[in-house]
Amino acid sequence: MTTTVVLKRPIVTEKSTRLMEQGRYVFEIAATATKLQVKEAVESAFEVKVVAVNTQHVRGKRRRLGPRFTEKPSWKKAVVTLAPGNKITLFEGV
Repeated sequence: MTTTVVLKRPIVTEKSTRLMEQGRYVFEIAATATKLQVKEAVESAFEVKVVAVNTQHVRGKRRRLGPRFTEKPSWKKAVVTLAPGNKITLFEGV
């Protein structure tokens, strides 16, 4: 898999913003991506040293539309821990 296929988008929430201060970054990744593929993709895309990768399957939430129920699609996320001194600048000046 290539870098653009493995990494879909960064996840920016309050919790992920707090994790960024600790050198941990959260990404949505391809459902079939492995930890090794995520590590290689982040290192090549952002030119940083990755120490650890934690992955998690996020189950889609159930939504109600009138009398019917639908379900959001499930997805996979990765929490990437960088070596001390490395940083990824997702948003500059924010």
